[in-house]
Amino acid sequence: MRLSGPIYRLKRKARLMSREENIPLHEALDRIAAEEGFRGWSLLAARADATTPAGEMFAQLDPGDLVLLGARPGHGKTLMSLRLAVEAMKAGNRGIFFTLEDTERAVLDRFRMIGAEFESFKDRFEFDCSDAISADYIVERLASMSKGTLVVIDYLQILDQNRQKPELMVQVRALRSFARERGLILVFISQIDRSYDPSMKAYPDLKDVRLPNPLDLALFDKTFFLNKGEVQPRAAG
Repeated sequence: MRLSGPIYRLKRKARLMSREENIPLHEALDRIAAEEGFRGWSLLAARADATTPAGEMFAQLDPGDLVLLGARPGHGKTLMSLRLAVEAMKAGNRGIFFTLEDTERAVLDRFRMIGAEFESFKDRFEFDCSDAISADYIVERLASMSKGTLVVIDYLQILDQNRQKPELMVQVRALRSFARERGLILVFISQIDRSYDPSMKAYPDLKDVRLPNPLDLALFDKTFFLNKGEVQPRAAG
């Protein structure tokens, strides 16, 4: 069964319906799924997941990797990062989500949006939205995590937003050393500069990463860029 549009667009339609009709997001998702001919959103998402690259992306990651996942707003980078965490948890590892942007409820809602049952992973998933998030905070928080844990950091450009925190370059270098020492996979969600023009090239690349503060992008081992939910790997550095 062919969907009427990309899944990211259907999710956006559901969020709009939720706001306009003042109904829970999960109800809006199910209504959108019904319009597409599915009995529920989980079935629609499962069908869509068959063609998503999260599993292929995860297979390319190694313990100790620093990963950059970039896209313009609304193109699925947060959902893709959560899919990667789910892939790690399916493999028996843990998933950790640090965010300076979202609430826990918003992140948990996204489990449903990607067709994953949070109850199946709640013993292996952790969420942290502390204002203190920084490299030092993350290192301390992950001190007891085992090799293979996948950590999402949402997002790269605001790690040093507070002037009391170290410079961005210093923090990323510290996290790179820590990830390699402990065998963790760190996925940094990244903003893309507004100057990026999708009519000129289908996917952004390293030149389009928004860098309000200096950062050597060669510190990242793997980089992936999204446009309309589709992903393109790029050479790092």
